Amino acid sequence: MRALRIETAERPPATAIRIAGLDCLLDPSGALAIPGEGMLVVADLHLEKGSAFARRGAMLPPYDTRATLAALAEVVAHYRPETVVALGDSFHDRRGPDRLGGPDAAALAACVAGRRWIWITGNHDPDLPPGIGGEVAAETRVGPLVLRHHPEEGDAQDLAGHLHPVAKVALHGRSVRARAFLTNGRRCVLPAFGAYAGGLNACDAAFRPLFPSGFTAHIIGRNRLFAVARGVLCGD
Repeated sequence: MRALRIETAERPPATAIRIAGLDCLLDPSGALAIPGEGMLVVADLHLEKGSAFARRGAMLPPYDTRATLAALAEVVAHYRPETVVALGDSFHDRRGPDRLGGPDAAALAACVAGRRWIWITGNHDPDLPPGIGGEVAAETRVGPLVLRHHPEEGDAQDLAGHLHPVAKVALHGRSVRARAFLTNGRRCVLPAFGAYAGGLNACDAAFRPLFPSGFTAHIIGRNRLFAVARGVLCGD
């Protein structure tokens, strides 16, 4: 078992939890670290989403890939993991890797270099070219946890993405809606890491088969994460 080397530069603190018996850290960036395994996990980067929309005539500011890769580089530099697992939909479509500009391709290569990098395939990127580096797999495993893109229904033990969970809380006539990790102690659905990824409200029916007995939402705030029970959340 190899521990992550975590830099101590001041930044919002991570939340320590256990998932299927493994000690994990929920990072305010939206990444999940497993220190004892030297592993960092991210979900749904959706690189080149802006350029995909532009090809269909919907013009968005073309800076999403740059912003996502900057955030990714920061969290990789902080934890310095031996292994990074990207849980699918890392690119917004099959041609996303071809549209990476030179500086963005170099930034991604710098993140991948010097460590094991596992690209899990998703519904947006079922095929990934070897030129992006790392390994490509449908899923992988760490201890009792399966790391996959689409969470499996029922009482599974997995780390997954795909659903882009966000949580909404209303209090005193005001509401806050933000990305969130959802977990019941046996599994965790990670928030989307990508700058343009968007999110699905945690009260949506899509989450019920995954958490039939409820879950805790760890909502990403400005300075820390907030743990909120499912019953406190509200729909959009």
